[in-house]
Parts: sequence; structure tokens; C-alpha cells
Amino acid sequence: MRKPILLSGAALIAAGLFTAASAQDAAPESILPRAEKPEKSQEPVSQAPQTVEEAFGDIRMQSGEVVQEVPSLEGVWTAEQVQQLIDFIPTLTAEGLRPEDYRLGELQALAAEGESEALNVLASETFVWLVEDLRDGRTPMESRRQWFVVDPDADRMPTWKLLEDALASGEIAGTLTGLHPVHPDYAALREELVTATDPARIKLIRANMDRWRWLPQDLGKQYLMTNVPEYMLRLTVNGRIIKSYRTVVGKPGRTATPQLSEMVEAIIFNPTWTVPQSIVVGEGLGNKVLSNPQWAASQGYKATKGAGGWIGVVQQPGPLNALGLMKLDMPNEHAIFLHDTPSRHLFNQANRALSHGCIRVEGALEVAMTMAMLGNATSKAELPDIQQEVTEISASREYTRYPMAKQWPVYITYFTMATDVNGEMKAFKDIYDRDKPVLEALDAPRVSDRARETSEEAVEIIDDMQITA
Repeated sequence: MRKPILLSGAALIAAGLFTAASAQDAAPESILPRAEKPEKSQEPVSQAPQTVEEAFGDIRMQSGEVVQEVPSLEGVWTAEQVQQLIDFIPTLTAEGLRPEDYRLGELQALAAEGESEALNVLASETFVWLVEDLRDGRTPMESRRQWFVVDPDADRMPTWKLLEDALASGEIAGTLTGLHPVHPDYAALREELVTATDPARIKLIRANMDRWRWLPQDLGKQYLMTNVPEYMLRLTVNGRIIKSYRTVVGKPGRTATPQLSEMVEAIIFNPTWTVPQSIVVGEGLGNKVLSNPQWAASQGYKATKGAGGWIGVVQQPGPLNALGLMKLDMPNEHAIFLHDTPSRHLFNQANRALSHGCIRVEGALEVAMTMAMLGNATSKAELPDIQQEVTEISASREYTRYPMAKQWPVYITYFTMATDVNGEMKAFKDIYDRDKPVLEALDAPRVSDRARETSEEAVEIIDDMQITA
């Protein structure tokens, strides 16, 4: 007979999502019937072309090579369309951008002379600049320190297509306005900018509005999002923060937490921890484990000897494991992930920049169970069975990887002014000194031909728990 189940916080959260949904939106996307494993990149806004000609335009053979004609970034503008562009530029102040960056005077002077090829060139180029800044952010990549998020919006909404459609429809201002981030926290910053009078505060608001443009315009229906300087994690479904949790993030310096956007593919219950060689050798842990087996067993360490004196150490699942009782499997080149911790007292500290890069979550087991249920249930009736299964897995003390049929994105962000988990606008300490280059870039002349991806090297996080002899 199945034992009665005491609903945990995770089960209550999951169950509540069903009852709170409307008839039209009966459940969040994550608890609809299971879908195939999603691709990392988002689907384009428009349907993919069906033929090579549609996809690449006029393709011809020259010297045995395929030559692709690049879509045009110049269009033919009417006087009315140019006037829309001229009228739109002053409104950029409300978006934290500088109208003087977009050659308003030159446009007005050329427009006064009537339609011309020179006006077509200038208006098209100005439109392109506006698209790039509103869609992708004005801050060049070299000023975005440790920013490894690749924004998909340029692929979803290509510049040439936006220009072509805007001129065809005549909706110049509407096309550009449609590029703003849709997250309510961006709108909250815009409102804050209206009433701000202190120059330093205005600059900070502008910098953080631009940070929203560095992310996908729409973060999706359900996701995890952590704001590193706030030391908080949010679980969001259908635009609502279902639950928030305290976090511990990386110490300033080499172990500062980078900014990422990754997919959570599975939950690992009772993880093992492969101790890096910097600790095994550099701190002498390997020899200590081999010479003191009783102490090693009490800490859950197992050592393996290899050729040439090599020693490997793995900490087994258990209450002392450096990763606690769970970690989220979100593969990335930085080896960054969200996980539990045995050092739960650290969540009571105000300054929680204490880890070696990974993000420790106060309610990690509840997060794991909630995601396991929402990532795999197809109906409310399945929740108790999934909860019992993962509860038994968690209590087994055995390493178990629990896949998510519906994967979730997790965004590791860095906002120094934002709406906090209580809905209030707040400035957070710039713990990694990442504001300065952004502020300087926004005050400097606009940079054209900006890179989409950072040239910074990934900082490999070597461990997430310092071991002492």
C-alpha cells in the first residue's frame, strides 16, 4: 500500500499553479504534455523559409563557390516615414538612451531638402543603429565584464527584416517600440527614470535598463532567475514570482560568478563532488585522505591512486558533501551551477559573496522538487506520485540524475538597480565593480559594428568549497 504523502512546500507550489491558472491558460507551459527536448536557441519569430532561394536570396555559382547576396540594410524612405523617425528619436530619453547619438540634426536638414538617395542612406543607417541599441543594448561587449549570455534577439528579429517590414508597413515608430524588453522590471526602471533627479542615480538607472537589452527580449513563460548582487533567486511561472530564495554567490576576484543563460536539463539528487587537483595536490587533501582513512570516511572522501603518483578524490553523497543534497544540471563551459550546501548558516549573512563561483541556494531541495514536478507532470494528478518518487530518491543518499522532460532556462544576471523580491525599486552594492565600464560606455560616443559575443575567456571555477587540513 502506498504510504500517505505529506505535501511539502514544493508540492504546494506545484499544485497551486494548477488551481491559480485560468481556463484559457490551464497550466504553465512546463506542466503541459511532455515535449521533445528543446533546442538551446529560441525559435525565430517568422517561419523558416522552405527553399534555398527563400533562405538566401539570389545565389549563384562563381568559380565553383556559392555566393550569397547579403540582405540590404538600405531602403527607400518616404517623407512621412522619415518624419516618424525624426519624431521617434527624442523619445529615446525615456528609454535611457541619448537622442544626440542618432544624428537628429542631420536627418532634419536632409529631410528639409526633400526625398533623395542621401536621405535614404542616412535614414536607413539611423534606423539600423536604433535597432541595434534597442534590441541588443548600446553597451559594447568589451564593457560587459564576464557577460557570457548570447542574446538570440538578433537572430529572431534580424535587422534587415525589421527595416524591410517597417518601410513596407509604414510603422517606423511601432517597429522600434516593439523592440523594448517586455519584462515588467524594465518598465519599472523606466518609471523610476521619469522621477529621478540625482545625476548618479539617473546614470545607474540607464545602465541597468541597458542590461535588460543584453538579455532575450522575452525570458519565457517559466524560468529561474538570480540577480547576483541581490543574493536572491526567483522561480517565475507565467509572469509571477512563485517563490524566492536566498543565495550565496562567488567572491569578488577570480571566483566572481559570471553571467550566463543556460538550460536546466536535469536535477541531480545526492551529488558527488570530484575534488579539483588544485585542492587534492595544492592543499594536500589527497595525501591526507590516504594517510587518514578514518577521517576521510567521516568526511565522505574516497581516494584513487593512478600512474605517476596521481591521486583522485571524490566526496560521496551525504550531509557533508560540498554540493549538499542536490545540484541543477545545467552544462556550461564555466562549470557554474546552482546547488545546495551543508553551510546553511551563511544564508543569514548580509554579504553573501562567499563561494568559489557557483550559486548556493537556501531552499535548494524545494527548488529541486518543484522543478522535478513541473518539469515532468502532465496533470495535477501526477504531482503526488512524482513528489513521492523524488522524496524517496533524495532520502536514498544515492547519486541520481532526474531528467526534466520540459527543460527550464536559468538566467544568472547582474543588476545593481532593480525591483527586489518585495516589488520595491532598490540599488544593490556593485560587488564585482561591473558598473564603471557600463557607465563610461553610455557616456562615450556610440560604438558601431559591435561584437555579439564576448572575447573574454571563461573563468573555470575550480571548486566551491575550501578544504582545510
